[in-house]
Amino acid sequence: MLNEAEFWVAVAFVIFVGVLVYFGVHKLILDALDQRSVRIRAELDEARRLKEEAQALLAEYRRKQQMAERDAAEIIAGARAEADRLGVEAKTRMDEFVVRRTKMAETKIAQAEAQALADVRAAAAEAAVAAAEKILTQTVKGSVADDLVTKGIADIRSKLN
Repeated sequence: MLNEAEFWVAVAFVIFVGVLVYFGVHKLILDALDQRSVRIRAELDEARRLKEEAQALLAEYRRKQQMAERDAAEIIAGARAEADRLGVEAKTRMDEFVVRRTKMAETKIAQAEAQALADVRAAAAEAAVAAAEKILTQTVKGSVADDLVTKGIADIRSKLN
């Protein structure tokens, strides 16, 4: 048995394991593994925390996007309402403008008619006065005729104008 290689390999292995145990290599290996598991656990916790933060940020941005879309819809609705209101207001103002212009035109037409009527009456009065003067001067003679013509002309002028 002392001559066999397997025996000496087994003895060397036992001595090797004994030396490792004596110097505490197994504790160093276990500590290294424990530190590695702690580091891995810390990285996993950090990854979980980052994932939760990312999900919270995503939820917040989605909420902000929805709020922005809602605000945009409200702004568009307000703008449409304002445009409709301004359109109605402009139409009302335009209708009022047309009514005012129509009344002004009717007033001017009425004034022109009145002026034309006054001009025709004045021309008729002048013609009547001239005709009466001519007729009376030809038919009536003397100072009585002159007084009568002057008085008649004054009366006609005052009545026609």
